[in-house]
Amino acid sequence: RDPYLRTKHDSEKVVRDECRRPFRIYRPSIVLGHSKTGEIDKVDGPYYLFTLIKRMRELFPQWMPTIGIEGGRLNMVPVDYVVDAMDHIAHKRGLDGGCFHLTDPEPRRFGEMLNIFCRAGHAPEMTMRIDARMLAFVPSAVRMALANLPPVKRFTRMLLRDLRIPPETLGFITYPTRFDCRETERALKGSRIKLPQLEDYAWRLWDYWERHLDPDLFVDRSLKSRVKGKVVMITGGSAGIGRAAADKVAAAGAHVIIVARKEEELFAARDEIIAAGGKCWAYTADLSDMDSCDKLVDSVLSEHGHVDILVNNAGRSIRRSVELSYDRFHDFERTMQLNYFGSLRLIMGLLPKMTERRTGQIINISSIGVLANSPRFSAYVASKSALDAFSRCAQAEFSGKNIAFTTINMPLVRTKMIAPTKMYDSVPTLSPEEAGDLIVQAIIERPSRIATRLGIFAGVLNALAPKAYEVVMNTAFELFPDSAAAQGKKALGSEQKPSSEQIAFAALMRGVHW
Repeated sequence: RDPYLRTKHDSEKVVRDECRRPFRIYRPSIVLGHSKTGEIDKVDGPYYLFTLIKRMRELFPQWMPTIGIEGGRLNMVPVDYVVDAMDHIAHKRGLDGGCFHLTDPEPRRFGEMLNIFCRAGHAPEMTMRIDARMLAFVPSAVRMALANLPPVKRFTRMLLRDLRIPPETLGFITYPTRFDCRETERALKGSRIKLPQLEDYAWRLWDYWERHLDPDLFVDRSLKSRVKGKVVMITGGSAGIGRAAADKVAAAGAHVIIVARKEEELFAARDEIIAAGGKCWAYTADLSDMDSCDKLVDSVLSEHGHVDILVNNAGRSIRRSVELSYDRFHDFERTMQLNYFGSLRLIMGLLPKMTERRTGQIINISSIGVLANSPRFSAYVASKSALDAFSRCAQAEFSGKNIAFTTINMPLVRTKMIAPTKMYDSVPTLSPEEAGDLIVQAIIERPSRIATRLGIFAGVLNALAPKAYEVVMNTAFELFPDSAAAQGKKALGSEQKPSSEQIAFAALMRGVHW
């Protein structure tokens, strides 16, 4: 049924039926790279699984046990064995008209083969392998009905496309065919030609693939390829993180729109970007005012037609414990108004054009506090969490329309936002340029989320051991008091000088808000 295999059968039939000269037929199995160098000029067969192995290595530690499929027996031989065997047999007398299977007499099962390459690629192995034949008890009609369900087909298609695995490859997982290579063994008897064991050279195949054939090597990962000629709108773009990101995308050829409240600072930033050779437009807007948001969207769409990438960077942060917020409900209203409703208003205004053009990206600058549940930041973290939750839901709705939602759980960045908390002068933070690099990464890779390892660890620890994590956070709460401003007092010069314990804790939990 496979067109490629059909050509092999048909071409051999032509030779047998019509060739009048002496001939010898060679039937190699799946041909791998050179057993001494790993070199090969094409990617097929088990190489289609290497991207999957690479993803497993990135997601899980090598020692982690996993579950997989045992499958049928896949016959594979290295290209140097095929060439050496063909050359030897071709020069031997009395073998005309013969057919020689250049195959492995003891082929490995699919799961065993995959584990060998997992070891070569330092990925976790499948400790438990389920024999695919166990599913035979399910009637074929039922299996076909389930496989043809639209959601199942769509999920399978998207997964295989992401892993770069051709759908027809799946049929070889349970490959039932066995090959008789006794004629080849007899012809090679007495020669020094031996079939190398896969375990001995799999690492060479992996190394050559990773250095020369990995499809990721050929992906244009430059910012220029993503943004040149595209409209990128950045809120809070006159200073800090937004300004750093605007400089980078403008230098890459984007048509940059920066938005901020302070007109003088905003236009100065615009002029500097233009003077550096970039294309930049500036719009003043108060994003906590919904009418101002609507006017901004109308102006941008009327003058630029659409926005390709929206970076929701503008925000308000408040550091105050809940106990000091009983009579300050407006703190929660203000943060929600700007951090959530303002960003949401822009998203809702720009999404229709993105949907119409079937392309776009929304990048929301969130906080590591959403993952770490930082004490004293309840108002700020709640507003960012709301935007995170919206993005996760919307992402599922727009995934099929080529519109990406990316959340960046940004660690602490040295900007004007944290300036009032003098204690932060002595704790490790990112620079605005480093934060801008995370936005660049989001544009290039279009992931669902970007977070530091510490942020991810905090989220996982909170999910697995919430009580233990609560103790850690309470320790931080007791260690880092409210600022004088939060307590309604006038700050003294030495009042907010951090202690050695505070500095050590902040260094250990780098980037987390305290």
